[in-house]
Amino acid sequence: MKTEIKPLKSINGEVAIPGDKSISHRALIIGSLAHGTTKITNFLRSEDTLATLNILKAIGANIELTNAKEVVIEGNGLHSFQEPEDILDAKNSGTTMRLIMGVLAAQNFYSVLTGDDSLKKRPMKRVIDPLSKMGGLFFGRKQGNYAPITILGTDDIFPIFYSTPVASAQVKSAILLNALYAKGTSQITEPYKSRDHTERMLKYFGANIEEKGTTVTINGGDDLKGKEVFVPSDISSASFFIVAALIMENSTLLIKDVGINPTRSGAIKILKMMGAEITTLNLRYLNNEPVCDLLVKSSNLKGVEIKGDIIPTLIDEIPILAVAASQADGKTLIKDANELRYKETDRIKAIVNEFTKMGIEIFEREDGFEISGKQKIKGNCTCESYNDHRIAMSLAIAGLIAENPININDFDCVNISYPRFLDTLNTLR
Repeated sequence: MKTEIKPLKSINGEVAIPGDKSISHRALIIGSLAHGTTKITNFLRSEDTLATLNILKAIGANIELTNAKEVVIEGNGLHSFQEPEDILDAKNSGTTMRLIMGVLAAQNFYSVLTGDDSLKKRPMKRVIDPLSKMGGLFFGRKQGNYAPITILGTDDIFPIFYSTPVASAQVKSAILLNALYAKGTSQITEPYKSRDHTERMLKYFGANIEEKGTTVTINGGDDLKGKEVFVPSDISSASFFIVAALIMENSTLLIKDVGINPTRSGAIKILKMMGAEITTLNLRYLNNEPVCDLLVKSSNLKGVEIKGDIIPTLIDEIPILAVAASQADGKTLIKDANELRYKETDRIKAIVNEFTKMGIEIFEREDGFEISGKQKIKGNCTCESYNDHRIAMSLAIAGLIAENPININDFDCVNISYPRFLDTLNTLR
């Protein structure tokens, strides 16, 4: 689907952003592992989260979508799953594939996980290596690194003390879910702290889990109890509209019920360093997650250097931060972000290619890029989304301040995380 984005002078009003994708995935999985009823409200119904839901149903979870934003799970505990009759399809969702591997490796049955063409190019060995040490058997393409992945699970899971080579919430979460079945204590240490939604939710559901610095310790064998979960609005999805309001003149935007988990809010910190006027209102905690309303106003931004241990807290927001950087005073340097090359597409190359096409001066680095600020976006071009939802939405925000309309190919890839993105945008026109 080719979509035209027309320039816009300003955006004003109040906007409701869909539920957090990461938390929606985890609520489905952990709710299915628990005993009793779990009710999830403000659930994100997207292609990615439905992939997780359908895989869980295929292995016997009792899950019902009661309406567009509500899910009810009648959980029967850690050992309630059954061998699937068919191959399990994670679609485009790396979170689905990697987290579900942690569950399937602890089931005493055979299963196969696959995904779309994009997901089958994403590395899985970083998850398979620790899970293999815990007892599961895995077979995959190219020495076990790529899907389809065959899993021979076991009900005899060993605890593990493991240091991850990179800070990855997906790797950490897969190990934690597998460790629930272990007889003893497991410990995971990261070089930097990655997002901690899994730890927070496991604790909320009753797991014996502790965090200290970049190390997480969990005891296996504990029963989880069903809970009510409110999914806050996704800060990654909110970031597109935050940046839009900041870089467009005479704009004021109120975004309600946004999750501001400190392991996810790096983009807000960086934008404030750049001079953004973002005010936090009505801060509270819901199911162990900090939630607030954000008031955003047009701001004069300045270039900054983004690097080091803040990168894992904003890795998904780098494409839209690049748009903000193009309108800031001075240069912005983004480095230590090599992980971007292993997302739905090589996001570093995608950003450089499409920004150049729009007339933005940008220089590619192995681990990021450098962008000159205060640039005019010419538009009058057709951009590629690379079937990457975050690239597509970032290009759309850039198109709002272009001198001429831009077209974006395969824009329907936004259905992965934000199916109603254009509807939200049109309410602000």
